Amino acid sequence: MRKHIRCGRLFTGLSDKAERDQTIVINDERIDYVGPTAGAPKAAPGEQMIDHSKHFVLPGLIDVHVHLAYGNCKTEEDIDLYAPVEFRALRGLEAAQRVLKAGFTSICDPATSGLVSPSIRDAIEANLFVGPRVSASGPQITNRQGLTDWYPTWIGVPSTAIGVLCKDAAEGIAEIRKEVKDGVDFIKVAMDGDSMNPTSSTLTAGYNQEEITAMVREAHRLGKKVVVHARGDEATLYSARAGVDVILHASYMTERTLEEVVKSGAMLCPSYLLLVNNIDFTRPGDGAYPAFPDAHKRELEAGAKIHTLGRKAGVKYLVGTDSGFAITPYGEWHARELETFVKYFGFSPAEAIKCATVNNGSFVRHAGHVGSLEKGRFADILVFDGDPLADISQLQDRTRIREIFLGGDTVTHEVNPKAHRLRSEFSYQMWNEVYSQERIAELKRQSTRQAAE
Repeated sequence: MRKHIRCGRLFTGLSDKAERDQTIVINDERIDYVGPTAGAPKAAPGEQMIDHSKHFVLPGLIDVHVHLAYGNCKTEEDIDLYAPVEFRALRGLEAAQRVLKAGFTSICDPATSGLVSPSIRDAIEANLFVGPRVSASGPQITNRQGLTDWYPTWIGVPSTAIGVLCKDAAEGIAEIRKEVKDGVDFIKVAMDGDSMNPTSSTLTAGYNQEEITAMVREAHRLGKKVVVHARGDEATLYSARAGVDVILHASYMTERTLEEVVKSGAMLCPSYLLLVNNIDFTRPGDGAYPAFPDAHKRELEAGAKIHTLGRKAGVKYLVGTDSGFAITPYGEWHARELETFVKYFGFSPAEAIKCATVNNGSFVRHAGHVGSLEKGRFADILVFDGDPLADISQLQDRTRIREIFLGGDTVTHEVNPKAHRLRSEFSYQMWNEVYSQERIAELKRQSTRQAAE
């Protein structure tokens, strides 16, 4: 049975404008017509008429950087060591549902434990559970200078980690072949580490040019795209020259490297929600304070400059949030990344929305079927009370969401409000600092001063 949606203003993603007096006709799970109401097919008896003539209608949003296995982790150990992999899959399904309820009808997961995210993807596609469309990698491939090799060498990379240690191109290629057999949608490589990690403060690339080129060539031969984590210039340069498809972060790339990115056609996904939330929300007493916020301020400043140049150079940008950390919890802040695009990189609100719909839709496994509202595409639609073209921050207000369509069906599933976290999911930090005699005396002096005030 067809559904006819009357739209107050319709943003299809195919232009920078929202048109008035438009109608969308859905036939089963796909769009059958989109355009002026005057030219819309007449509703047959029994067909559903849906009046959103007072609302803003746009494509379902897409987030290409959500880590479903992380569990809103507070430490790296929480990601890799705590909670069985099987529990992470069940927990990750609930996380995916939270993202859907925020208006994001498709997501990508670059780096997961085992086959957690591919399994969530398959369970949703089999209609066992309600959830967004999921595209997933397996564990990310890393070397000694890569992001996931963050434990001491005498511990190594646990089998339950979200990464696998591959010490050269041959091992990387073997892992790629294994993951392709396991049914991943794309390959993820951690090309360098993290600017906050003192063991990788220089952000040296974990693989040299020949190694990453060989791995990318093999992934492409097997029909899989390649996403890389690369914050530093060297890793970004090698990745662009290797022909990767998506570069996450690229905060410290130089203008010379940006030229290589443009030449290669690689897409950039800054994923700065983690940075801006860390800067704005981390408090004294948090283990990350003040080192992470301070480092992220430096990275944001550098990234704002180079990504503004990237936008002007015509690079194709994707929107991803790095959700799954305690500072970027599922379903809460995804739309804030669009505000970051506007505030720091100079995108217009319309351009930012197109990055989160049309551009992102070109990367996911359902490419060509999602991302814009046009005939033949899946009817993944967000109905909104407001005008995000005038104020992009409105998209963060979930109370403004009036309806979400996923494949033509209204999303009615509610996340259980009684859901809570188990103590066993987190590492156990008994104290925030070492209580020496000197520290105790200092705390007593502080207490005395506060009482006197």
